[in-house]
Amino acid sequence: MDISLPRRKVDLDFYLHRVFQKQSFRPLQRDVITAAIEGHDVFLQASTSFGKSLCFQLPAMTRHGVTVVVCPLLSLMTDQVNALEALGVPVAMINSNTPFEERRVILNDLLSGHPRTRLLYVTPELCQTDTFRRNLKTIHRQRELVRIAIDEAHCISEWGHNFRPAYKDLAWFKAYLTDPPVPITALTATATPQVRKDIIKILGLDPPRLKIFSTPSTRPNIHYEIRFMQGFAPHPTEPESFQIKDLLTWLHSVQARRDARCGANIGAIRPPILGIIYVSTRIASTKLAETLCRRDSRIRAVAYHAGLSTADRTRVQNEWIMPQEQQRHSTDGNPRPDTLNFYIIVATAAFGMGIDNPQVRFVVHWSPPRTFEGFVQESGRAGRDGRAAASIVYYNPQERERVLEWLRRDIENVNNRTGGRTTGLHNRNKVDSLRNLYARKQSFEKVVQYCETTTECRHKMIRDFFGDSELERMGSQVPVKPGYDADIKTENVGDWEDAPGGVPLTSPCDWACDFCKEGPKALAERKQKIAPDSGLAPFSEAGPSWLEVMFLSINRMFPMDRIFPELRHFA
Repeated sequence: MDISLPRRKVDLDFYLHRVFQKQSFRPLQRDVITAAIEGHDVFLQASTSFGKSLCFQLPAMTRHGVTVVVCPLLSLMTDQVNALEALGVPVAMINSNTPFEERRVILNDLLSGHPRTRLLYVTPELCQTDTFRRNLKTIHRQRELVRIAIDEAHCISEWGHNFRPAYKDLAWFKAYLTDPPVPITALTATATPQVRKDIIKILGLDPPRLKIFSTPSTRPNIHYEIRFMQGFAPHPTEPESFQIKDLLTWLHSVQARRDARCGANIGAIRPPILGIIYVSTRIASTKLAETLCRRDSRIRAVAYHAGLSTADRTRVQNEWIMPQEQQRHSTDGNPRPDTLNFYIIVATAAFGMGIDNPQVRFVVHWSPPRTFEGFVQESGRAGRDGRAAASIVYYNPQERERVLEWLRRDIENVNNRTGGRTTGLHNRNKVDSLRNLYARKQSFEKVVQYCETTTECRHKMIRDFFGDSELERMGSQVPVKPGYDADIKTENVGDWEDAPGGVPLTSPCDWACDFCKEGPKALAERKQKIAPDSGLAPFSEAGPSWLEVMFLSINRMFPMDRIFPELRHFA
């Protein structure tokens, strides 16, 4: 059911060109922006690169008043505010780093009855304070509160991979800002069906006035591939030579194909190929970057993690946005004698949020990602310009066991802080933490299933996990090309066996994954060569019962529920 809201005639293209200096809208952006301008509640689930921020920034510029933007990361908030200031947009932010005098100036403007500020960026924790809520009520009473935009909305659910307790209290907006009800835009790149239900329910999005928009969870230009490791890294911070060799071989093949395409211009200086390698620890980030630079002088690899100083992080981000400068100068300012082939960021999961570089050609996960949502979001930072890109995950059972051991310790820590497994189950914080850990466990099972499956298109696995079919039924979605979601599963493996060369004439993803490109037989043969399970011996501290389950088929539930019975209560 939809109810009619007053329609405002707004020249969206004028604001797009004049204010935001963009040439055209991406598919679906105009529809989302129009729904916001008309006063609807909006839920938007769109993959990385969609341009979600424009969907609340542009509407804020079309009328007088303030749009409050709730953002979970200071770095992301700062990046967006700096970009808006450069465009001349009246924007402000209040967070823990905002000086008192600057905060006072911002609040004086907001409470003036005719604020100049159009966009106010805040943290979810600030929204919990009585002072901010009191000020927001005043702005609302003055009819100057236009909309609330909640970025990374999946953080509201314990079943999400980045649960943040302060997000739950954002239900306050709909409960207290009622006359008139303040419209809300909720945005996320990764939400499962359960998380979507939580977002809509907890935020109190009004069904008759709610507009739902989505894009497919995968992009057809990304080639998804699993690299089954034949060796085992005894320590997660030490890059092993066999894995370094495999990566360098692949990078050299990428460069060779590029040179072949250039033909007569092979000697010309070209921008370096951009890539991101995600690792699990800060030490691994630093060591891997150093190793890649040492092994190949035409690779510039830079570590990026939370342990860097603000100045170093800013320097890396600026280089990342304009890597062509690396073609002309080395880090000491002297001209480089050779051409730089690759510019690679070796990062923990923090890198990439809000940093707009559409020309990333590959994203490599050095070990299995800890959550499936995180994997899709991080791999989606490749190919944002629509050109061919690659997502590679290095995998073996030992790395799987290592991640599960970390998760097991996190669960034990929660129990130890609250007096044991069976106590405190009525404590909200413990319940929220256990639910989130259970969700992380389920999410990592999806990672393992994604990596170990040799009988299904990887694009389809991603779309199934995020419930794309359900989203299509719920609301508007960017059209998917025919056949992209074809049901290619184990029962259809005969299609490959009967086809010339073992690969059929059609593919659900246009051969943009290793399964569709190689076929199930070749993929299964590659998987059989992974490192033997005997490599798990050094990690036997947890006891035989824990190690035993590491060798179970992915089709059986990991026994986290049996080891931690309190989790079964939240299943």
